Amino acid sequence: FNTDESIELDGEKLAFARDEAELKESWRKYLKYQTLVKLNEALDAQEKAKENKDTIFKEKSFEELEAEAREKVMKTQKDWFHRLSRMNNNDRLSLYINSIVGTYDPHTNYMPPNDKENFDIAISGQLEGIGATLQEKDGNIKVMSIVPGSASWRQGQLKAGDIILKVAQGDNEPVDVVDMRLDEAIKLIRGKKGTEVRLTVKKLDGSIVVIPIIRDIVILEETYAKSAVLQNGMKVGYIKLPQFYADFSGNGGRSCSDDVKKEIAKLKQEKIQGLILDLRNNGGGSLIDVVNMSGLFIEKGPIVQIKASQGSPEILEDTDPSVQYDGPLVILVNKFSASASEILAAAMQDYKRAVIIGSPSTFGKGTVQRIFDLDRFVPQEYSAAKPIGALKLTVQKFYRVNGGATQLKGVIPDIILPDEYAYLKMGEEELEYPIPWDEIKPARYTPFQKAVNLEALKKNSKARVEANPTFKLINENALRLKQQNDNTNYTLNFSKHREEQKKLQAETKKYENMLKEVQGLEVFNLKSEPLPKDTALAAITKEWHKNIKKDIYISEAISVIKDMR
Repeated sequence: FNTDESIELDGEKLAFARDEAELKESWRKYLKYQTLVKLNEALDAQEKAKENKDTIFKEKSFEELEAEAREKVMKTQKDWFHRLSRMNNNDRLSLYINSIVGTYDPHTNYMPPNDKENFDIAISGQLEGIGATLQEKDGNIKVMSIVPGSASWRQGQLKAGDIILKVAQGDNEPVDVVDMRLDEAIKLIRGKKGTEVRLTVKKLDGSIVVIPIIRDIVILEETYAKSAVLQNGMKVGYIKLPQFYADFSGNGGRSCSDDVKKEIAKLKQEKIQGLILDLRNNGGGSLIDVVNMSGLFIEKGPIVQIKASQGSPEILEDTDPSVQYDGPLVILVNKFSASASEILAAAMQDYKRAVIIGSPSTFGKGTVQRIFDLDRFVPQEYSAAKPIGALKLTVQKFYRVNGGATQLKGVIPDIILPDEYAYLKMGEEELEYPIPWDEIKPARYTPFQKAVNLEALKKNSKARVEANPTFKLINENALRLKQQNDNTNYTLNFSKHREEQKKLQAETKKYENMLKEVQGLEVFNLKSEPLPKDTALAAITKEWHKNIKKDIYISEAISVIKDMR
């Protein structure tokens, strides 16, 4: 561990081994790196136990910890080869077909029988778990998104872009999930409500953290639209929409467009002077609700165009001439605002009805998929071959009313604010072989008559952001994350590795506490909805209000609304 050598961990930057000797050298470095990481984690745990004066803890020598680290790496490798040996013909067929269809589009996938969980498994809703959407990429289990209202969402530490390295059941020994099949990793992460899972996670800046999460079911109330009244020099309505939900079963369930309409009505009774609709981290959902919700802010007209590879585009329109709210409107988005969120933001931007504020762009998913049961295409004489699985196939693209696609480029906000993911490849552009951006003929629509002076808004916002120390810290951290993300060459010298990890941990702590309560920003419940009597719900509401007060993006949205008046 004292030798000055390094390892490149980005496979895209490596050439194939020229001979067996070079291959063995590659393996030697890989195994050394794995051992080095585990040894460093063990020393960190030992230091923490000594600091906490843990009486059960028994101190071990460096040599003992190193021997244990080697044993753990050996076990991980044996487990990996064991999993490889269990691959069957169906697994190989799935890998082969997906290697082909994946070159056309990242959202087109073949799913073997009873194996739909192997692609972007959502641990939510009907299953008790942590509430994250995961994907296997390059041998790593990567967090794609966090389910609103879930255990992970409430705990707050697990973020999109994190890589899960190990999974432990409470205090038990963690299991290494690097190179593990996604479905097997999911089995370790899922569990009964109330039990604890501890995830060892590699963050975007390269630091390693252990995140304890108490498994739970999704709190449905947290997935619904909710509102508050904000006061900071003026009274502004605020609506948080975590997803575009709808009752697709037709059993009288809730619809997000109906709920937002009700929240607007209640906020108007509060005499608000502007409205913020928060679509950050909203991954989309019901398309018809996007159309209906857009209609709350405009008289009528086209909202989105949908086109297949052949034929004319289908135009979805708002035909209701009534307008629920015609005052100053700001829509907040970020890199994880996707699909339906992008359609709404794009429509309001094209109509010049709202000012879009957020990260440099939204996610960029502008495609539509359908699942085809392949058994339906098997001739009767070959029915013994069933089941053969399903194909999730991209069949259409979304286009804005101005003719541009939301695919790949997403929606570029009118006012761009510093964001921790600003310099990273995230969203659709991160995926392999994404369908390109293009445009079609614009639909006929009439922009909003009360259009604002966007250039003046941008100028004022830029001045505020440049003078704000918190925004400076956010941008500083974003540059740091980019630098760490680009650095994929790691030292194999133990003392240097340990020094780097200590530095990363210290930097992470510095930026963890950069968000402070915004001076002068007050948050109130609606008069028609006092604080819930239920203590658990009341605590959730208070915590939500506390987070709003620390949300500098909401504060800037209020300032923009002031400029709009």
